[in-house]
Amino acid sequence: MSLRTLERDAPSSFKHSVSVGTRVLVFSAVALVLMLADARLKITEPLRQAVSAVLFPLQWAVMQPVEWLASGQSYFEDLAQAQNEAVASRQAMTAMMLKAHEAERLHEENQQLRDLLQLRPRLTVDTVAAEVMYETPDSYTRRVVLDKGQVAGIEAGSPVLDDLGVLGQVTRVQPFSSEVTLLSDRDQAIPVMVARTGVRSVAYGDASNLRTDSMELRFLSNDADILVGDELVTSGVDGVYLAGLPVARVVQVERRAQSPFMRIYCEPIARLDGARHVMVLTPLNMVKAQHSPDAAPIAPSEAETKQQREDKSAQRRALGKANLPGAGGQR
Repeated sequence: MSLRTLERDAPSSFKHSVSVGTRVLVFSAVALVLMLADARLKITEPLRQAVSAVLFPLQWAVMQPVEWLASGQSYFEDLAQAQNEAVASRQAMTAMMLKAHEAERLHEENQQLRDLLQLRPRLTVDTVAAEVMYETPDSYTRRVVLDKGQVAGIEAGSPVLDDLGVLGQVTRVQPFSSEVTLLSDRDQAIPVMVARTGVRSVAYGDASNLRTDSMELRFLSNDADILVGDELVTSGVDGVYLAGLPVARVVQVERRAQSPFMRIYCEPIARLDGARHVMVLTPLNMVKAQHSPDAAPIAPSEAETKQQREDKSAQRRALGKANLPGAGGQR
């Protein structure tokens, strides 16, 4: 008898297999539950940090060819262009020396006035120099990745600046890298102030697709004093950014009759696309937490006055004891 005639498989009535549609529904439900759990409980954050730490050497190795090409391009730069840049650099250095001398003189005068008025000394903010490695490939966000992370002391929420102005804010920190959300991201907001008039507002990343690397001021009334060309600086009311940092410049102001608020478009001062070397600042609220607000130093004049009062009180007590009966004095 041929082996082909033997039935080696179980009859169809005894087969119990799940249909494809049921499996798709089950896997979709499991995926949805995991997504909600990760969004609420951040259960995959340790796994992301571990994967980031493991993949960091690979990212560094992949970026090396790009670094070599950039170095080769700068090496073969035209000699005339290099000479022109050297002349421009010397001129800029001369101008910066004059500005630095003027700034030093104003700083000394300011310090003398603060000492005279017995004001609290200014807070100093720690900085960390970092380099932009690459921009995230997500087309719906504007984020860049830095080559410094928790090991270098960078904290989430730290402001990031380039040589021109505020670039963005650190939103995610890994052990050896950190992610910075740029000012033009639609979910990014920063409290600002008009340098000319002192009007305060909040600048948001432009959510429309009509403008690239743009920002907008919201909820400013139509009678607010703001003009095209006004410079926006950080107001410092949020406790994160230092006051006075350049943020953006107003490029368009639309006063609408059907709305009580203006539509104001701004252009960031910092180079959002071409920034390479940046500076990460410690958030202002962390700096204030390190300095106790009740530990205000006593001014030298106040300290001397207090000491003189204590000396006079001690002298009065000594004289009073000397004049008491039976204290060795004459009656």
